[in-house]
Amino acid sequence: MIRVHHLENSRSQRVLWLLEELGLPYEVVRYKRNPLTMLAPPELRAIHPLGKSPIVSDGDTVVAESGAIIEYLVETYGQGGFQPALGTPERLRYRYWLHYAEGSAMSPLLLKLIFSRLPKAKMPFFIRPIAKKISDGAQKNFIDPQIKQHLDFMEVEMIGRTWVCGDEFSAADVQLSFPLEASSARGGLGANYPLLKALISRMHARPAYQRALEKGGPYELMR
Repeated sequence: MIRVHHLENSRSQRVLWLLEELGLPYEVVRYKRNPLTMLAPPELRAIHPLGKSPIVSDGDTVVAESGAIIEYLVETYGQGGFQPALGTPERLRYRYWLHYAEGSAMSPLLLKLIFSRLPKAKMPFFIRPIAKKISDGAQKNFIDPQIKQHLDFMEVEMIGRTWVCGDEFSAADVQLSFPLEASSARGGLGANYPLLKALISRMHARPAYQRALEKGGPYELMR
């Protein structure tokens, strides 16, 4: 039995989605974030030394990192589906987006999350205005322009495409869902990105996505 070590409001939600798309039986082992730090609980370190989610255990096999988990599940259980055929331009595009989603797209979004929380951190009252100034400056001058650059790039890449690799849904769409949802929640996915907004709507409309939400529980990035 596949077990998903699922941290609330995290990247592991898309692993549940892929498992629903694959039609595989699995068990969800739930973990809650520390309410003060919002970090994963130390119990996850018993599964993997870094204590990060998602982690999937499949018998004696333990796989961490979203991209590695997605590749493992598709290659092991996908029966040739959920990825374009080898040797095609779409397959190369698939590989790119599978890695881009975490390797490039998530970096400025993570910085956005950190710097937006900085002024709310515990500190002496006289330091707070300085922290807010630093936070606002970093977001305005570096982080927000970086997020916009990535959103502009992704919007152009979706011209003429239904899914990220073309007309066919693939696991790359599953991988890209989290940075798109995080962009919507943190970076603002406004009227300038109609193709990306339509892509998110198509993702959320898939029955497997809806089933994964039921299995995973409340998902704050949906708000």
